[in-house]
Amino acid sequence: MNFLVILGIICVISRANGDTPANCTYEDIQGEWVFLEGEREYDSSINCSNFIGPIANTLKITLHFPNIAVDSNGNKGFWTIVYNQGFEVVMNYRKYFAFSYYKKDSEGNFTSRCDRILPGWSHDVLGNNWACYTGHKRENSWPARFSQTYAHKSRKIPFERLVHQINKIQKLWTATMYPNLFNMSLDALTKRAGGLKSRISRPPPTVPAQHNIKKIATQLPVEFDWRNVNGVNYVSPVRNQGECGSCYAFSSLAMLESRLRIMTNNSLKVNFSPQDIVSCSKYSQGCNGGFPYVIAGKYAQDFGAIPEECYPYEGHDDSCNPKDCKRFYVANYEYVGGFYGGCNEELMKIDIVENGPVTVAFQVYPDFMLYKGGVYHHTGIGVGFNPFHLVNHGVLITGYGIDNDTGEKFWIVKNSWGTNWGESGYFRIRRGTNECNIESMAVSAIPIP
Repeated sequence: MNFLVILGIICVISRANGDTPANCTYEDIQGEWVFLEGEREYDSSINCSNFIGPIANTLKITLHFPNIAVDSNGNKGFWTIVYNQGFEVVMNYRKYFAFSYYKKDSEGNFTSRCDRILPGWSHDVLGNNWACYTGHKRENSWPARFSQTYAHKSRKIPFERLVHQINKIQKLWTATMYPNLFNMSLDALTKRAGGLKSRISRPPPTVPAQHNIKKIATQLPVEFDWRNVNGVNYVSPVRNQGECGSCYAFSSLAMLESRLRIMTNNSLKVNFSPQDIVSCSKYSQGCNGGFPYVIAGKYAQDFGAIPEECYPYEGHDDSCNPKDCKRFYVANYEYVGGFYGGCNEELMKIDIVENGPVTVAFQVYPDFMLYKGGVYHHTGIGVGFNPFHLVNHGVLITGYGIDNDTGEKFWIVKNSWGTNWGESGYFRIRRGTNECNIESMAVSAIPIP
């Protein structure tokens, strides 16, 4: 068998209390919804996993593309899908978040029902008066959509055979063989790259920047990096997620760490706990995947982030058992561009320079695993067989620049695979072309010192 066929593919994020193999798009979600909500008298410890009632409030909300929500009284609010997993609605000073519905048959195949949601959580914008709710679209004939899952394989992947081919066909970046990849199973590689529960079948395209945004972007520095602003580094150290699909937690928390450093002129240098996310988040799937928008934004606003020493990283799923420590919250959060699908290079540059590093998700191909240095772009090698569809890896963009030799524009990106990988734990990737969808899903959040 051709080794490219054996190769498969990779990319991960993290976990929660259950699987989320739903695969729903804007087209699936937009329309009229009925939310059935319980009593609004609880705090954030509420367990909504088995909620069926009693129902205290019935809300009828129409979700218009791309981000306008309108209730039955004509009040307007905001909504966005959260990748392909669920959606959040902000209406009348309350927030509603839930994952899209799915079910599993006896053969292990999943069916997404994008006209329904799993029991979700609601609360006011101040984080009080929590409730559980369920919901469905008013069009009950919406068709179920089928997506098949695949068993995790334990085959060893011969990455060392790819290095020569990658370096032979292009000179923009170099590949190398990392010894720790030699004996990794496909399951471990998948988690290293993001996790099956982070897969996205149709990432949104980038939106062309408007004239006024382009004008602002042209006034920014040609090169910028938060690791060196007038000789000062505002970025927290590179860490290693190991074989847990927790990159979404590392990248989300790294953004909050850096932005707190920037806001306080480096007087507050806290490193947050990814293990708290892996073990305690109701909004993600632990070591099987998750999404930066939900963690950097919703989880950090609803539950807060705790310092690393309060829950040291273990790199595996575990019961939630953090120390009682001060938690840090975010004041607001959003997709760069205001909604999922509203992003582009210019908006990302503006947000980075004005507010700090942003967390993004992008598609990891097998050749990326072998990156050593240079400006990465996907070579096309290693995609002959991809049993996992698209899965996404969470990372942190700290700045941008232009290669002096080639003139290639690039993003400067902090990874979570340790300092022995890439350029001391970082990589550069082609900018302005939405390489591997890196410019389609950036997330920005403002932490509270």
